[in-house]
Amino acid sequence: MKKKISIIGSGFASLAASCYLAKAGNEVHIYEKNAEVGGRARQLKKAGFTFDIGPTWYWMPDVFERFFADFDKKPQDFYKLQKLNPAYEVYFEDGEKISIGNSLEKIYEAFEAEEPGSSKKLRRFIKEAQENYEIAIKDLVYRPGVSPLELITPKTAGKLGQFFSTISREVRKEFDNLKLIQILEFPVLFLGSKASNTPAFYSFMNYADFGLGTWHPKGGMYQVILGIKSLAESLGVNIHTDSPVTEIKIAGDTAEAIVVNGNEIKSDVILSGADYHHTETLLPEYKRQYPQKYWRKKTFAPSSLLFYVGFEKKLKNVSHHTLFFDTDFKLHAEAIYDDPQWPENPLFYASFPSVTDTEVAPEGKEAGIFLIPLAPDLEDTPELRERYFQKIINRFEKLTKQNVSKSVIFKESFCVNDFKEQYNSYKGNAYGLANTLLQTAFLRPKLKSKKVHQLYFTGQLTVPGPGVPPSLISGKLAAELIQNSKN
Repeated sequence: MKKKISIIGSGFASLAASCYLAKAGNEVHIYEKNAEVGGRARQLKKAGFTFDIGPTWYWMPDVFERFFADFDKKPQDFYKLQKLNPAYEVYFEDGEKISIGNSLEKIYEAFEAEEPGSSKKLRRFIKEAQENYEIAIKDLVYRPGVSPLELITPKTAGKLGQFFSTISREVRKEFDNLKLIQILEFPVLFLGSKASNTPAFYSFMNYADFGLGTWHPKGGMYQVILGIKSLAESLGVNIHTDSPVTEIKIAGDTAEAIVVNGNEIKSDVILSGADYHHTETLLPEYKRQYPQKYWRKKTFAPSSLLFYVGFEKKLKNVSHHTLFFDTDFKLHAEAIYDDPQWPENPLFYASFPSVTDTEVAPEGKEAGIFLIPLAPDLEDTPELRERYFQKIINRFEKLTKQNVSKSVIFKESFCVNDFKEQYNSYKGNAYGLANTLLQTAFLRPKLKSKKVHQLYFTGQLTVPGPGVPPSLISGKLAAELIQNSKN
């Protein structure tokens, strides 16, 4: 039976869900609080420069292909992809730079050059990681997290020990070189957790990194949002921007309407892709599944301090994605997860999409995005932002052997307060709920409300977890639950 479905938010998960629900014949409306679609994956345009405000990494291309194939489409019907070479580069304290190439053979060579004999170990590690990827991405993550039995399959039975070991432990069993260890521990940062707290099974992220490569959609990641938006609208989805939802109305035990800009909109089903914690505050307190103490005890992925910088010249010694691991990895992780505070000497990441893409900066100029991972809910002031910009730009100049401070045309920043204000993000987190052992699969907040009929959730705080590909999958899972509901 055709239903009227109201979706809160327009990020990757919401847009994906809207496509599946509209394809099934429902009347689907998306309500986005901001002026443009995309949720956290929005875009900043200034002085001829274009920046992705949110995600900048395009990993797991097979997940995007699988999503579009569900609608008899391909990614290239909506945007052009380029495989990056190098995928990224990593700077270390001694000024050495390791380049991660666009093929496994190039990466094996880079490891061997750094530590003789390490390529043989890496081949073994990646073989295991690929097996995990085949199990996880082609099967497990497409399960809705309703039962622990979802994790028990003939293939996972032999991997059980990996859920009780960690990425850090397994990497350090094989590798002694700290630089190589850091490169191998880096991908799980996308899961919002320390490698020492992330189950070893998640080594599939290493295969996503090395085996599948890093890609760039021409024009930036926002082109993917625009592609899915175009698909959604072609299927009949109605998108309403500048439309914040301020209340979910309940009749008995059933969600019956949302309030948008003071207007009550009747709905057969309500699906929220907005922050899970925030969504529950739109309900009467007795209808919330998870109390404040639940959220306080959870391990959240980091927040971030981001800078979007327009440079008046092309920069040297940088690639499209560049990581700066020139300070103590462990100390920075402790400042995020163990003793939340501003890190004294933070690691940081920089993206220069204009190295690859002439569309995102005026000719002869460079677009730079700088990111420092932070603990959620830290004090956030203009003075702190400026102090940390100076910290990282001084190190950036030293490591890349160039002066850039006087070449800054402008810089915009985005931090904890902005995540809270613009996305209603719990504690200003940037990536959702970390994928630790006790926050995996059926142990994450549920896609379907246990207290309110016809209320569903999707996105990075529920299954499968943080990141763009998991958000697409989350949208599909929520849509399937809605379609299969007998209510």
